[in-house]
Amino acid sequence: MNTRQALLETFRERLGSLVGDAHGSKIALAREIGIDRTTLTQLLSPSNRRLPRVETLATIATHSEVSVDWLLGLRADDPGSTTVVDRHPTIERDALPDDARLLAWFEDAHGSKIRYIPSTLPDLMKTSEVIRYEAAGTPAGTLRRDLDVTSMRLEWQRRPEADMECCSSIQSLEGFARGDGVWSKLSKPQRRAQLERIAELSDELYPTFRWFLFDARSRYAAPVTVFGLRRAAMYVGHMYLVFTSEEHVLAMAQHFDALIRSATVQPPEIPALCRRLVRSSGL
Repeated sequence: MNTRQALLETFRERLGSLVGDAHGSKIALAREIGIDRTTLTQLLSPSNRRLPRVETLATIATHSEVSVDWLLGLRADDPGSTTVVDRHPTIERDALPDDARLLAWFEDAHGSKIRYIPSTLPDLMKTSEVIRYEAAGTPAGTLRRDLDVTSMRLEWQRRPEADMECCSSIQSLEGFARGDGVWSKLSKPQRRAQLERIAELSDELYPTFRWFLFDARSRYAAPVTVFGLRRAAMYVGHMYLVFTSEEHVLAMAQHFDALIRSATVQPPEIPALCRRLVRSSGL
């Protein structure tokens, strides 16, 4: 087998594995990577004797969060493996009083885009009732701190130069509206007030704050905030894993951007969705 044939076979095999990652759907993968389904089918065909153009390879690699080298078999790493190991993440335990460290990271990223995946709802949109509910069982000072931080983050976002994108699953918002899981003891009036608050702030803050919703059946995302290209902080419960190497931060930014591209609900649609959830959940 010559080198060109080997490249073609490896490329087809690895492109096929990306189809498998997209639940075996060519339509889903074509939509995710932004190419025509017919083009994707041709690329996967055993009768195809041509590699795609460089632009197409780059598009597939970028949207699938893999490298062109991996697609062509020039490196054997699994596309999801971590290859950047020169600088380890630091561990930041809990936050300083008033969450000063987190707020300092926001200030340090002044003028850059913030990418944010919340653990529940976006902090800056939470009502005081939801904050109190989440803080139940924690030290008294925690509630005061959380209320203050929410207020400060909202005021930070109201600055004209603020630029934040937020992304989470539509199922998490639907589950909140129904009172599923951790929200089961939060009253209907409190859930309604929270959804109305989200609708109100989504209108007010757009376009400097843009919240996208993806389908959790096809995507997964852990809570993380990417502060421009300076640092990324992954929240793991009372501590942050903080990445500051350019390679790590860029990888997380690209992961976030891939979630954005697969979003099923766009930012201008959030207010109407919240109002529909109020009605459909009997709130």
